[in-house]
Amino acid sequence: MQRLPGVGPKTAQRLALHILKRPEAEVEALAQALIEAKKQIGVCKECFHLSAEPVCEICRNPSRDNNTICIVADSRDVIALEKTKEYKGKYHVLGGVISPIDGIGPEQLTIQALVRRVSQQQPKEVILAISPSVEGETTTLYVGQLLKPFTKVTRIAFGLPVGGDLEYADEVTLARALEGRRELD
Repeated sequence: MQRLPGVGPKTAQRLALHILKRPEAEVEALAQALIEAKKQIGVCKECFHLSAEPVCEICRNPSRDNNTICIVADSRDVIALEKTKEYKGKYHVLGGVISPIDGIGPEQLTIQALVRRVSQQQPKEVILAISPSVEGETTTLYVGQLLKPFTKVTRIAFGLPVGGDLEYADEVTLARALEGRRELD
């Protein structure tokens, strides 16, 4: 259990003990559900988001805006953006970020498929929505340079969280908040 992301030793122990207390049929049902999910869930052949179908629900949805593609590192980012109910375009999941230390280069990600997709579909805008870590910045700059010949490339703004205090923000966050400022409506 401890191998799961975000599960420490105490939580792993609590989960294991809970499972051991459950009826055998319930534990078997859980195990079978995990096996079935692993077998059935793959990635969309267009955007590489998790999907039980060859093309995911978002890519199949005719009401989504085909002129905008939001590029994210992984499916968790798609889920987070979808929860806002603000973005109405399509997505492209890279499958991670460039990280030479971890042995992840552009060829391990879906970057070439993205370049093909953008060159063929000619969207009006590509939005880079990748976390501003060192690896995320590297990925953003690399992908942005590859896509600029085909379309307008933008990136999401970064700055202070709602309810955050300036005095507790780090210098990079404050600098990004200043860079991303916009005129009041």
